[in-house]
Amino acid sequence: QVQLVESGGGLVQAGGSLRLSCVASGSIRDINAMGWYRQAPGKQRELVARVTSVGETNYADSVKGRFTISRDNAKNTVYLQMNSLKPEDTAFYYCHARRYWSDYWGQGTQVTVSA
Repeated sequence: QVQLVESGGGLVQAGGSLRLSCVASGSIRDINAMGWYRQAPGKQRELVARVTSVGETNYADSVKGRFTISRDNAKNTVYLQMNSLKPEDTAFYYCHARRYWSDYWGQGTQVTVSA
């Protein structure tokens, strides 16, 4: 089992920045990829960004150039730096980890961007 704990959400004005953190614990060996998903009210959960164990990253088109995902393997932590935030970035953000064929999720953290 892998446990994920997120932090760093909150309320910010449009144009502002936030940094989300996600600490993994438990059976963290051989985690293939970690990432962030988000879900806004009435919408499906969507991938925001992910990073693999070898550092390959991919981003949703809507956040490219504004968000940066990074991973500190020594701290078992993945970060999401979010700049130039927009009201449409408002959502519940979930940390995700994939280990072999299993998916693990954190409890999520709310990000609210006011206009």
